[in-house]
Amino acid sequence: MLDCPQLTPTYRVALVIQYLGTHFHGWQRQAQHRTVQEEIEKVISHLLGHPTTLHGAGRTDAGVHAAAQVAHFNATSMIPAHKWATILNSYLPKDILIRASAQVSKNWHARFSATYRRYRYTLYTEDLPNLFARPFSWHYYHAPLDESLILSALKPLIGHHDLAAFHRANSSRKDSWVEIQAAECYRTGPFLHIEIQANGFLYGMVRLLVGMLVQVGSGQRTVADFTDLWKHQRRQEVKYAAPPHGLCLLRVGYPDFPFPPKIWFDAQPKLVFGY
Repeated sequence: MLDCPQLTPTYRVALVIQYLGTHFHGWQRQAQHRTVQEEIEKVISHLLGHPTTLHGAGRTDAGVHAAAQVAHFNATSMIPAHKWATILNSYLPKDILIRASAQVSKNWHARFSATYRRYRYTLYTEDLPNLFARPFSWHYYHAPLDESLILSALKPLIGHHDLAAFHRANSSRKDSWVEIQAAECYRTGPFLHIEIQANGFLYGMVRLLVGMLVQVGSGQRTVADFTDLWKHQRRQEVKYAAPPHGLCLLRVGYPDFPFPPKIWFDAQPKLVFGY
């Protein structure tokens, strides 16, 4: 009796990914630019021996960080799904880290199965600059920021709204409707954090939004005027985007996620000064 050859299994692998966005031209693969997607795809393709596409939960702009980006790819390999994180990390550059890997069902999709994405923007508000805060925060020292005013401006955004006022040009998206699920603003010492959770985000939305919220927090614009601006889509007044390095994709949520919360829920450390 002849032995049947062992078939190599095909399965889907989910990854939780961290990256420092400083030296990347964003997540999505682009010609002539270094991107996170391409760096990881090159390693996976090398290990599998053929071109492979990595599907991300969302796109981050140039310079934006991620504490728990999520992506998936299909593999025909004898490598166990949970081993991919360790193997990939041995090949990837030091500004990308695969925090964990796991097998998921073949109909699970990093982008389309997600129910929310959450971003955190960090501002450093002391007068003196600090080298260790610089890569991960916007040094805003021009005027005091009142977090209670920013929070008051954020609250009316919760719900399903047309946010065309915070939609950058050159987007392929046909509409500007977004469901904001949660929004908060709080301090930890000299750092002011703004967190926004939504089912999806418009191109450039968070940085444009933070740029306007800073005007509210510094007293340059009232909460009422800020609310009227986005409700009546006064896009021409939204001229300044917050710098990218203060922004981090904090997490992506799924109804069926194979990773424990310690892997993905709040993986961006907050800087704390001891004085």
